[in-house]
Amino acid sequence: MPYPRVIPHSDGAGHVDILGDGVPSDWLGRRVWCYGAQSYRPFGTAAEFTVVPLALAVPLPETVSFEQGACLGIPGITAHRAVHVAGPVADRIVLIQGGAGAVGQCAVQLAQRAGALVLATVRSASDEAVARRAGAHHVLSVDTDLIERVRALAPEGVHHIVEVAFGANVRIDLEMLAVGGTIATYATDADTPAIPFWPLLFKNIRVCFVGSDDFPTEAKTAAARELNEALTAGWSGFKIAERIPLEDIATAHERVEVPVSRGRVIVLP
Repeated sequence: MPYPRVIPHSDGAGHVDILGDGVPSDWLGRRVWCYGAQSYRPFGTAAEFTVVPLALAVPLPETVSFEQGACLGIPGITAHRAVHVAGPVADRIVLIQGGAGAVGQCAVQLAQRAGALVLATVRSASDEAVARRAGAHHVLSVDTDLIERVRALAPEGVHHIVEVAFGANVRIDLEMLAVGGTIATYATDADTPAIPFWPLLFKNIRVCFVGSDDFPTEAKTAAARELNEALTAGWSGFKIAERIPLEDIATAHERVEVPVSRGRVIVLP
């Protein structure tokens, strides 16, 4: 490990309890959510207290719960970057693969707020309601003639795809993309996926690989601002599946690995 002791987890929410040198006094006692607490750093949020640079603490709107705030960090910032990394999406057609997942829900909401026509794929009927609640204009099952249904909605192809399973979906994505389209992928089912080089080249497809630890500072700042704006404007955020005490955090990890119900798992000190 890079440090002799690591406290895991990067996301959380709470009150500012103490300030470092040079931090304005009006931050004391503020409601905040944080991200990146354990990115290149040893002390994350799986604790009663954590310390972060001021840039990683984001004021939490009064109307938003700590539970929602604790869920925003990595999924929300990843989603924002995946939506916007290739340029503005206003009046574009954006497809979110995995629209009911944590990143997927944020991507759906952020793309819709940015003026895109949003298509979202899901794996089950129960997931369809989740993607619609996030703001998708059209929700498509991955099991029912996906390419044909997308072509019916976007005859010239979609302009941008946010991809959760690059290895499994890159060939399907290629069929659905317009010439000059883009893929922003933040995850893959295979470490070394095969890439259909020539078909991607002939359609002039750009592929952007997005990893949240190393986004530009201005991208993270914009993501935090727009996530707050979405929540204050009425986005309901995430369903909380389970609330687990900090002393039972191993159980929380098991629930993430093998979910017993749809939604986010949060840890409460």
